[in-house]
Amino acid sequence: MSSGSTIGINCPGLSCSQPSLSADGRYVAQVATFNRPPSRQRIEVRDWRTDTTETVAEFDHTVSARPSISGDGRFVAYQDGQAEDVFVWDRTDDTSSGPIEGPSKAATLVQLSKDGSKVVYLSGSDTYVHDESSGTDQLVPNVRGVAIDPTGRYLLYAPHDTNGPSLTLRDLETGTDEIVSNQLASAGTDAVSAGGRDVVFHSTADDIVPGDTNGKSDVFIRRFY
Repeated sequence: MSSGSTIGINCPGLSCSQPSLSADGRYVAQVATFNRPPSRQRIEVRDWRTDTTETVAEFDHTVSARPSISGDGRFVAYQDGQAEDVFVWDRTDDTSSGPIEGPSKAATLVQLSKDGSKVVYLSGSDTYVHDESSGTDQLVPNVRGVAIDPTGRYLLYAPHDTNGPSLTLRDLETGTDEIVSNQLASAGTDAVSAGGRDVVFHSTADDIVPGDTNGKSDVFIRRFY
């Protein structure tokens, strides 16, 4: 039997989806969709302790627009799916930076690092890591970014080349790579622990660890030190 409680966060629209939770569990960024003409959606941050909601952005369309909130709830990265741009909103200063976009003038948000310093996004066949303080982008070519560690230093990515590893961890400061899985595997955001020590992923492969005989998809943790 589990302990604790479940708290409902009321949705102001037809539906709410794509939640992103701050590290302390206080703030939830989500997408609220409204169907009253014209159909629209907005990105908002809910503080469940004070029972208040702040609007981050509102769009007159319902094309995919997902949020990613920093660990302290101060910063929210989000994408405008129709314009294919990414922005970062600072809740403390009430300011928005962006658009963040690649050379192809299109960007798909992957994740904001928990410290709010880096934004990972996809553009074309490449992955970019945007540094919020300098405004510069670091290119990681021909890969699909999957997740970034809370400090913004370690990027988990999936190479497009299926003949090699399925998941790799890159130290963005040194440019060195560590193989996470040679077998077919996948992972979600928040898959990398602080400092890149641990990576959690799932796979149907039965030869990643000894004795895997259940024939089902399992969850694994790769530890590097």
